[in-house]
Amino acid sequence: MMAEKYWLVKTEPSVYSIDDLRRDGETLWDRVRNHQAKLFLRDGMQPGDACFIYHSNAHPTGVVGVAVVMGVAVADPTQFEKGTDGFEPRATREAAVWWARRLKWKGRFAACVELAALRNEPKLAGMRLLARGNRLSVMPVEKFEFHCIEQMAKA
Repeated sequence: MMAEKYWLVKTEPSVYSIDDLRRDGETLWDRVRNHQAKLFLRDGMQPGDACFIYHSNAHPTGVVGVAVVMGVAVADPTQFEKGTDGFEPRATREAAVWWARRLKWKGRFAACVELAALRNEPKLAGMRLLARGNRLSVMPVEKFEFHCIEQMAKA
């Protein structure tokens, strides 16, 4: 099945890495606390869509593998955990504020496609990830960008 849409999700490997996802097989992509990223999780992603896993705040920083979106958006359970930094006092079980998606491990690249390499690829000049000041942890990726980065990973 071909993906309809393509995404990039960022994670700090010290918190949850591509290797953790490989070990677990799948995970709930939760704890996203940005309105625009929340909308991508809730309304944009669809089952079967492909996602790059991007290690941020790491050495090296870059795209390290691929996951697949599974199922529908669900209320992020961490928003209901009182006493944690993910707690959202406005959220109720009937009216969630934050959303999550289940991601399934698909594969790890032999080597990280580093941020510097992405910046040096002319075909990726307009990629949202590379825009000045972009800090989104979930973002769409154009189909040609996705395939370009897959080719970079194979090189």
